[in-house]
Amino acid sequence: MSKKLEELFSLPLSVEEESSPPEDAQLITTEALSNLEKIDLALPQVAGLDLADSELDELARLAVDSYKDLQDLGMQVEARFSSEIFNSASTFLGHAITAKTAKINKKLKMIDLQLKKLSLDQKNASNNEEIEATPVGEARLLDRNEMLKALTGKTTQQ
Repeated sequence: MSKKLEELFSLPLSVEEESSPPEDAQLITTEALSNLEKIDLALPQVAGLDLADSELDELARLAVDSYKDLQDLGMQVEARFSSEIFNSASTFLGHAITAKTAKINKKLKMIDLQLKKLSLDQKNASNNEEIEATPVGEARLLDRNEMLKALTGKTTQQ
């Protein structure tokens, strides 16, 4: 119950403080921050990512500024001229949204590519382990019984 309702109905104040975080909050927050740090550390490995981000941010800022200017202008002119001005303003706002969306899509694509690379690296590592674990034969053909004996540790003397 909120404090305002408790005061309104003259109820005793609750023992719990609303501002106290749950007990698991610190652990969850720490895990989330560590995951975000891992992602942020992985992203700068790609050259030119920061440059493109700043360019897209600049384009979005310019588009929003132009939108605001045109909105102000559209409010100050006659109604018959304002429709074209508002149309142009909405176009600028669309460009700002497109720039921000392109920035987000690029980051998501980079994360996806890095995850695919990690998956491929793991598959290659497991394949290499299988190849290294394969026993090297003596260049003679073994039948089924000889192979079973070799695998169980019972070698035959010939």
